[in-house]
Amino acid sequence: MTSLLFKPLQLGGATAPNRIAVAPMCQYSAIDGVPQPWHRQHLGALSVSGAGVIVAEATAVVPEGRITHGCTGLWNDMQERVFADLVRDMKAVGPGLAGIQLAHAGRKASSQRPWEGGAPIPADAVEKPWQTVSASALAHGPGWHTPAELDAGGIRALRDAFVASTRRAERAGFDLVELHSAHGYLLHQFFSPLSNKRTDAYGGTLEKRMRAPLEIAEAVRAAWPRARALGARISGSDWAEGGAGPEDAVVYARELKRLGYDFVCVSSGALAESKIKVGPGYQVPFAAKVKREAGIATRAVGLIVTPHQAEAVLQAGDADQIALARAFIDDPRWPWRAAEALGATAPVPPQCLRGRPNTWPGAAMLKAPAADKAAE
Repeated sequence: MTSLLFKPLQLGGATAPNRIAVAPMCQYSAIDGVPQPWHRQHLGALSVSGAGVIVAEATAVVPEGRITHGCTGLWNDMQERVFADLVRDMKAVGPGLAGIQLAHAGRKASSQRPWEGGAPIPADAVEKPWQTVSASALAHGPGWHTPAELDAGGIRALRDAFVASTRRAERAGFDLVELHSAHGYLLHQFFSPLSNKRTDAYGGTLEKRMRAPLEIAEAVRAAWPRARALGARISGSDWAEGGAGPEDAVVYARELKRLGYDFVCVSSGALAESKIKVGPGYQVPFAAKVKREAGIATRAVGLIVTPHQAEAVLQAGDADQIALARAFIDDPRWPWRAAEALGATAPVPPQCLRGRPNTWPGAAMLKAPAADKAAE
């Protein structure tokens, strides 16, 4: 059986050399939104892996859109210059498409870094909190800041900010932009009936709750070159009673396709307190439903860990691409191992070839623990 995981994938005007994607992973290590040396080694190592797409972390389009003080941004010239350097380095060491996820955290902004507790920033903190915004003036949860409800002017300003960051991403050299519309962040807050209680043109029915995200998506589409790839991360389920579900995700994906989007990445949860049935590939059914019913290229993500598991999702026709995050933290050379397991060929930089099984005799020792034990 020929591996689909290592088959090229056309995304708009761009071609990914394989169907492995590195999902965006927040590093919470920027200074004033500017990526630091940590980001250079992080994205560089991921690019060396040979993954078909490497997506830089959720990057805010305005300062108040950051999750934490340590989140990256793309609203000024300094940030754009540093990202341009990072993209150049990513392309110099790997064949994958360089992507960036543009985002606004909404009511989940102004929080501590995860290793500081992840709670809302207290008023007496050294790094001060800021006023958050959302679809409605509803806090994310007990103890969280109450956001200000965005009015029509605020929504237009938000749209313009996404467009400005999209143009900066183009100038920085990114091949792919992913609009973050999941995980309980601002666009998802408009989409879900749990967080959107508006009674104007931007709330109520699904059509109205999609209005703001789709206005932004349409403006981003107009600003991004057709020769590059454009997609969105969407939510397959809020995992909560009264929340948005798979049927809503299909409708949203259809609308994104109508606007000219090339793909969607289907995730779920993180908007409200919920009981998620976590297990291997637990979000794949959402991706499969969207792929079948919306007819748009679809990326599956969430506890897809092993090469054979990833291959099985593709062979079943449940997705067109597989995204991994924690698996890459554990093994930055995951595609190399996947190719060995699936009898495929992974792109390996020539500088690293002497460490592969066919050129390094020590590889045989790593694969023979029983022999080592017998010799003791």
